[in-house]
Amino acid sequence: MGKYFGTDGFRGEAGVTLTADHAYRIGRFLGYHFSENGTKGVRVAIGKDTRRSSYMLEYAVTAGLAASGADVSLLHVTTTPSVSYVVSSEGFDCGIMISASHNPYSDNGIKLVNRFGEKMDDATLGLIEDYLDAGDSVALPFATGERVGKVIDHTVGRNRYLGYLISLSRHSFRSYRIGLDCANGSAWMLAKAVFDALGAYTEVIHASPDGLNVNRNAGSTHIESLAELVQERRLDVGFAFDGDADRCLAVDENGQIVNGDHILYILAKHLRAQNELANNTVVTTVMSNLGLYRALDAEGIAYEQTTVGDRFIWENMKENRHSLGGEQSGHIILSKYATTGDGILTAIALMDAIIESREPLSKLAQPVRMLPQVTVNVRVSDKAKAKNAPSVQQAVQTVRDKLGKEGRILLRESGTEPVLRVMVEAPTETLCQTLSNAVADVIRSEEKQ
Repeated sequence: MGKYFGTDGFRGEAGVTLTADHAYRIGRFLGYHFSENGTKGVRVAIGKDTRRSSYMLEYAVTAGLAASGADVSLLHVTTTPSVSYVVSSEGFDCGIMISASHNPYSDNGIKLVNRFGEKMDDATLGLIEDYLDAGDSVALPFATGERVGKVIDHTVGRNRYLGYLISLSRHSFRSYRIGLDCANGSAWMLAKAVFDALGAYTEVIHASPDGLNVNRNAGSTHIESLAELVQERRLDVGFAFDGDADRCLAVDENGQIVNGDHILYILAKHLRAQNELANNTVVTTVMSNLGLYRALDAEGIAYEQTTVGDRFIWENMKENRHSLGGEQSGHIILSKYATTGDGILTAIALMDAIIESREPLSKLAQPVRMLPQVTVNVRVSDKAKAKNAPSVQQAVQTVRDKLGKEGRILLRESGTEPVLRVMVEAPTETLCQTLSNAVADVIRSEEKQ
């Protein structure tokens, strides 16, 4: 991680940690950088979520790009995976998504993707950070005359993405009643359009964004209201997205939550039945539950682990040519169709698995028996220092020894916040809470010294 860009872009409180000036300077550098690398007629696609500050940041980064001579195509309110799709399929030099994903509306972020629709490489991010830190000491030339970049509406690109998603389903959803929670975010128009086109009867909640309500008691981080909707309206299944719709969690017909680990298991079995599970392997992160691994072992499906972050999952998948990977949080990557997590695509894939198996979602998810898991977040001034403190390491080892093979503890640095996350899996939630709090207390004590 760099000073500004974490595992999922440059993220922070809009107007405080992430300002319009940051966005303008990022645009200035990107336009200049790609021109300097010999690219003629630099083209950049930009999407945004529904936060009030997304407009400010979109216009600022657009001004910077155009001032450096890049042409900008605005996708307007759209999903993060749609930006990746448009960039890779239409020959753009890079893409920008203005979003803080599942964070509250007061935060925002700038995510960058390369011409292949993948997360931008660390080398380029490092150059951007150097330019941001240089301030006025580095003066980039301004484009003049006909070299000034143009800015155009490109909703047609977003519409092509919708057509692409619709084309991926192998079945009509005509006989299914589906609930959609759009988190008052990027999916608020797109998800219903896709499922309506596929023939489903849809009931949609949290699809009235006002710039301030994205993720507020809604979406994949607050899935309770979707569970209630599915039960009350007797729906077959429900899908919940986050602010930029690169995540998807599900609710089965009984109102029970089906998380990313359940989804990975279901899709792994489904893809294997279609001879499409490359290397008979699923790529997970260290946060996946032991229940997933036990279920995969029972099915004879192999798995690999990466550090937390969908970029690391994708790097593993790309390097080893795996076809499926994801996180418990609902980032699911299907490499045949996308280079990043895509919530709507994940929902379509799950529907195909339900239809082809002729089983309800509850039965498909049943073999994954999740161990209780508790994560405690502790704010710290220096993540690495706090994590490596001898007292903290000793506390972690004590928990590890106590759990043995019956559970595990994971202490990791957040990629987006000044936080250490203490995750414990154990036979009971009470034990999880007790052990995670014990380690968290040691971290807090160390922080006070």
